Amino acid sequence: MQWTFTLEQLPDVAGAFWNYFGDKQVFTLNGPMGAGKTTMIKALCAAKGVADATASPTFSIINEYGYQDPQGKARRIYHLDLYRLKDENDAISAGVEDTLYQDAISFVEWPDVIAPLLPPDTIHLQLEVLPDQKRVLREISASDK
Repeated sequence: MQWTFTLEQLPDVAGAFWNYFGDKQVFTLNGPMGAGKTTMIKALCAAKGVADATASPTFSIINEYGYQDPQGKARRIYHLDLYRLKDENDAISAGVEDTLYQDAISFVEWPDVIAPLLPPDTIHLQLEVLPDQKRVLREISASDK
């Protein structure tokens, strides 16, 4: 799976993402600082119908958003930014592990610190900036990280 897009195309990419990944729940998002990881997650939340304002959880570590699935059931999305965490113990103390094993979607930025905690069916994604300011979002294997 790979998408190349401009900022204007991001809503379409978010819709295609959910069509492709449908029922998957845990996603890591790797990419350099400023690549647009939070912007991507914001678009993915919007495509699910999240009405809350979405922002980077750099200081709170975990943000929680609500939406309704197609059957009208209340659902949750967790957005985790682990940039400031030192190790796995910091992550456990912050409640990171709890979000990963709920019936909810979790997006994890800077996931390396919690690699051993991730569920086996985690989808690993890479976001890259191209020279023309387009972005590339692609699925990577755990060994490509």
